Amino acid sequence: MPKNKHVPPPPRRSRAPPRYTRPPPTPPPKESSHRRSTTSTRSTTTTKRCRIIPAIIFFIVLPFISAYLYRKLYASYNDTSLPYVYKQGLVKKDVTYQEIIIENAKVSEDMSSRRFRNPVLAYVTPWNSKGYDLAKEFNSKITHISPVWYDLKSQGIEYVLEGRHNVDKGWISDLRMKGQALILPRIVLEAIPLDFLKKKKERAKVIDLIIAECKEMDFDGIVLESWSRWAAYGILHDAKMRNLALQFIKKLGQEMHSVVVKRSTERNLQLVYVIGPPRTDRLQEYDFGPEDFRSLSNFVDGYSLMTYDFSNPQNPGPNAPLVWIRSTMKLLLGTHEADSQNLTQKVFLGINFYGNDYALQGGTGGGAILGRDYLSLLEKHKPQLKWEKKSGEHFFFYTDENQHVVFYPSLLSIAMRLDEARSWGAGISIWEIGQGLDYFFDLL
Repeated sequence: MPKNKHVPPPPRRSRAPPRYTRPPPTPPPKESSHRRSTTSTRSTTTTKRCRIIPAIIFFIVLPFISAYLYRKLYASYNDTSLPYVYKQGLVKKDVTYQEIIIENAKVSEDMSSRRFRNPVLAYVTPWNSKGYDLAKEFNSKITHISPVWYDLKSQGIEYVLEGRHNVDKGWISDLRMKGQALILPRIVLEAIPLDFLKKKKERAKVIDLIIAECKEMDFDGIVLESWSRWAAYGILHDAKMRNLALQFIKKLGQEMHSVVVKRSTERNLQLVYVIGPPRTDRLQEYDFGPEDFRSLSNFVDGYSLMTYDFSNPQNPGPNAPLVWIRSTMKLLLGTHEADSQNLTQKVFLGINFYGNDYALQGGTGGGAILGRDYLSLLEKHKPQLKWEKKSGEHFFFYTDENQHVVFYPSLLSIAMRLDEARSWGAGISIWEIGQGLDYFFDLL
């Protein structure tokens, strides 16, 4: 209770004498000896019953109630539907390097059940083939798959969409045979924005190029990344250019939604837009903010929010502190909360499946590490893992010629971020699934 909140004093008891008093009870009539005898017998019988009833409650009823409560409270620990990682007690703060080395490749036999019910967008990259295999293996746990294949660039007065050589039609066919995940390749819009944002015909060329590729390659839509590029070109500081940028995304969404894709069910081409988190506790001119969020929400099907890369070699630390993720969501929503639930349902909250190895004393630098790198470090240095409560991440130190600190996702850190997404009614986006450990999928 806040200290400044007024608490009224309790009502005082009146010390005045009662206005009336109850008359003394009338003594009962005398009973005959026969009636007293009968009453005495009944009293004895009642006393015996009073002794028997507690015994029945103690020896019969209480054990039954205790057994029922035990089953309700603790049966879940033996529930066969629990993921393997929970059955083994691996989702915890005091995890050891030995447990990770031994258990990281083990998952539940039932790999099809979804435990995170909100949408899951999984990125895969051509330079990490493990992601392609995991996308097929855990297809039923994923709703959207985004292979990182395309760049749309300016080429003289024309535009080209580079990356078709990355497309694996056999892999796409395998995915569709195994599940219902939508295939939305990522397109990075590298084209010079001044060349097409100001001219209606040029904008139409870019949009037509994207939709034609979706139709020809039988995609379900795209994930578009452009905001960070536009920020680099400096056009988001100008109100007029920023508005033209938003109008381009709206027009692209309208055109994509006019195209019907026929599979098991009919649906329109989907557009997911990539947005970065603000780097400070206040929005800057180039940040994607609440007004942009609301402006585009009727034209895009989702937002891939990159809530990772919080730290860097110049400022080593956790990959994605939980408090920062929460504050990012609050900044994105702004002060309007009436429609926040409808908006957050379109967010894919970013979760990293990679980590970072930073050099501390004796040198500066470091960078991203994948699951295989992490396991190698554990085997070589046999470190003691520590839990940082504030960020909600595990880390450890090791020393070679320099001192290092390593932050890498754990089962507990991922479980906490899934809970955070649930609390907002949001989905998640994973960068990228080939960089993680297999048993991470047991949480999805």
